[in-house]
Amino acid sequence: MRLFWILVRWGLNTVALIIVAWLLSGIQVTWGAAIIAALVIGVLNAVVGPILKILTFPITIVTLGLFLLVINAFLFWIASAVVPGFSVNGFWTVVIGSILYSIFTTIIARFVEGHEKAANR
Repeated sequence: MRLFWILVRWGLNTVALIIVAWLLSGIQVTWGAAIIAALVIGVLNAVVGPILKILTFPITIVTLGLFLLVINAFLFWIASAVVPGFSVNGFWTVVIGSILYSIFTTIIARFVEGHEKAANR
């Protein structure tokens, strides 16, 4: 049953990436690339993200947490550099796109967690 919720979350994150690309003209992504990019962004956030957050902790403290936006934008940009069919043009597009994607995926995570807990009762 857990695999089902992982797939649901992945699918919703894919739709979120398509919506972000629709909202921002500097982001281009195909459906196939969005599926792969959602997975790549998730893996980057799970593996590379914590390492970068530990290494940049002093800068994060000095900037009152705002440096985390730079880390998220960097991971978003890496995904666009690695996944063919997913491109992001411009620094501010990367920053705004990563913020929007983070907001959408946070909402999706809360939604899926709530439904998963309800299903397990």
